[in-house]
Amino acid sequence: MLGPGLITGASDDDPSGIGTYSQVGSQFGYGLLWTAVFTFPLMAAVQELCARIALQTGVGLGTSLRRKFPRSLVGLCIAALFVANTINVGADLGAVAAGGSMLTQGVVPRLGLLVPVAVLILAMQLFLAYATIFKIFKWLTLVLFAYVITGFIVHPDLRQILIASVVPHFELNKEFIAALVAIFGTTISPYLFFWQASSEVDEMRAAGKLTETRRHGVSRSVLRAARADILVGMFFSNLVMYFIIFTTAAVLHAHGKTDIQSADQAAQALAPLAGPFAFVLFAGGMIGTGLLAIPILSGSAAYAVKDFFGLKGTLSDKPWYRPTFYAIIALSTLAGLALNLLNVDPIRALFVAAIINGLVAAPLMVLIALLGSDRKIMGRRRSGRLSTSLTWIATSVMAASAATFIAELALS
Repeated sequence: MLGPGLITGASDDDPSGIGTYSQVGSQFGYGLLWTAVFTFPLMAAVQELCARIALQTGVGLGTSLRRKFPRSLVGLCIAALFVANTINVGADLGAVAAGGSMLTQGVVPRLGLLVPVAVLILAMQLFLAYATIFKIFKWLTLVLFAYVITGFIVHPDLRQILIASVVPHFELNKEFIAALVAIFGTTISPYLFFWQASSEVDEMRAAGKLTETRRHGVSRSVLRAARADILVGMFFSNLVMYFIIFTTAAVLHAHGKTDIQSADQAAQALAPLAGPFAFVLFAGGMIGTGLLAIPILSGSAAYAVKDFFGLKGTLSDKPWYRPTFYAIIALSTLAGLALNLLNVDPIRALFVAAIINGLVAAPLMVLIALLGSDRKIMGRRRSGRLSTSLTWIATSVMAASAATFIAELALS
């Protein structure tokens, strides 16, 4: 029964997420643990809205946005999304290569693995359906549950954990605000909006609804199934997020390791479970989630761009039938590969990618929230009171955190 929602949730814990949550846990301890609980209903509401828009209209999110709002405004948002996705692709490529280098104990350098990883991912997208890619690599993402097991092994103070989970903690300094923006950006990520919507359309096409007219309108039962899928996927995503922050806080921050600057340092969070082989689990998580997320990042960018320009193409089409669509995917991947030549540490790059996602998300969320409330477009499936409230709260939170971060930078 589970499909796009579960895949989207799994991809949300990509290397950018692992790197961000590890840095946050080591630097601030349990101080930001509440964000995992706080963001769950918000990200679930936003993803449900994106899925509902696609199921009701029968087209991708980019197409719906282009039809309702000024083309220049939507184009600016799509361009920002493409840039953010490309930077995220670059950071995730670097992380997958770093994971591979860790498995060889440094015998093969990270830079030596970048091109083979990029070629592998492009080859999979050119010659395999994403459903096949997901089947191949989904088991590697289960390595992330090592954080859950480690969390129980370290015997933390449960009272302290409970308080940190439900009582928000704030600090008015640049580092804390950057961490908050990064968490929101890697949890409620713009690429997930477009991927969720496009995946729903692709599933309808696979079911035989090949024209927009046939896809228009969604039954209550289909919508209910999509919501269940999304809730499970987002819960899985935030459960992993919670335990990565929790584990790194208990293992690293509690022992004075508050400044993670490398993958080797981040891997130490799993030492209570795996001992000297902690690097194997950490590398496996980075490689598995990266190989899942990078095709989604470049794919969602391609879906957004082709919807905006009214082009055709899906991941189920053969490359020689839709060369423009696949050229966009290749461009995003190759640009991400080029960013790694700057030789930025992958863990730091992952954190920066999360901040950029946080800055890009708010404008897109405003447009999506307005689209979901439009009676003419959505009909009986327009947003109700709960959906409207949660999506606007999510939008306000993203906008406020981004504005605060920009103001802090300007004043510093």
